[in-house]
Amino acid sequence: MREETIIINGIGINYKIAGSGPAILVLHGWGGSSDSWIGVGDILAEKGYKVVVPDFPGFGKTPPPPQPWGVGDYSDFVLKFGESLGLPSFFLIGHSFGGRISVKFVNQYPERIKKLILCASAGIKPKPSPFTRLIYWMARLGNVLLTPKHLVRLKDSARNAFYIFLRNKDYVKADGVMRETVQKVLAEDLLPGISKIDKETLIVWGEEDKMVPVKYASVFHENIKDSKLEIFPKIGHSPHLEAPGKLSQVIVNFFS
Repeated sequence: MREETIIINGIGINYKIAGSGPAILVLHGWGGSSDSWIGVGDILAEKGYKVVVPDFPGFGKTPPPPQPWGVGDYSDFVLKFGESLGLPSFFLIGHSFGGRISVKFVNQYPERIKKLILCASAGIKPKPSPFTRLIYWMARLGNVLLTPKHLVRLKDSARNAFYIFLRNKDYVKADGVMRETVQKVLAEDLLPGISKIDKETLIVWGEEDKMVPVKYASVFHENIKDSKLEIFPKIGHSPHLEAPGKLSQVIVNFFS
């Protein structure tokens, strides 16, 4: 895949592109980039598709957005990116965080999508356990207690500890505008929009996914009418890296 750059709303967007034919737009996961899809992209290009994988703002070689973005902002970015590349409609693949954006995008702009693949997709907020509810309560209490000026400097440390308790490494690793972006993205539960998807959809999941457990594959499958479900045995959260050949064949079979 070759690397290109395009300016969208003043941001230099890095992306990879290969092949010719029907367009496939791939949206990568949080903390990932277009680099992780080179293997699958090259295979799909050889199969007669035009494959495009952008680095989302804040990831890979694309700089962060000018202010914290939510899911809707990233969805609007996908629209402008597709328009800028002359892609009026395309096949869409979303992995993890990219799946979250794909759900939002297909709800907002269904006319742009031919078929949809959700791969280990994020977007459904889990029901908090009693322990998690306790941590949230303690966080709210801590926010009040640390309000005095001489304690404000402790807030960041306390907030880090809170997200570590919740095993949210994305927040802990992020900095600057991307920290607030994590919060905005995680605040939105996309479950209500999943049942509104009316495009032919394939759900792909690794049986041993620890990041987004395979039980969520069933939730997507049950809520998206006439969707298909493909579970990869002995595969974790990244089928595109762990089994690129197998995933590519599944993609080709579904899109063709």
